[in-house]
Amino acid sequence: MNTEHRENNTIIFRITDQKKQEWQKICEARKISLTSLIINSVENRILDDERRKVLEFIEKQDNVFVKIETNINQVAKIVNTQKLISSENLKVFNERLSEIIILKKEQNKIFENIYSLLSK
Repeated sequence: MNTEHRENNTIIFRITDQKKQEWQKICEARKISLTSLIINSVENRILDDERRKVLEFIEKQDNVFVKIETNINQVAKIVNTQKLISSENLKVFNERLSEIIILKKEQNKIFENIYSLLSK
């Protein structure tokens, strides 16, 4: 059980009205709070809007690989029913599979880096 008690404190600082309006426009455009902008900027953490964009990117990447895997399964099904594939087609197919394996490994490394950034 976490016994740590969090208290919210208030910090008051002065900025010009123009600067406050600029910051609020940034927050409005990014759909984040002014508090989030300030805290995450000071603590050098990824902003909430950037976190959302990264997660959307990850989801899109995953969808791309699902489509590729579906295509691979379709080719395998055709080959299994016809019981025949030319050596040239098999060579091309295996080359594509090798490329996909390499890309998937690279993607996983990128995702590990992204997750470590998101956890900050």
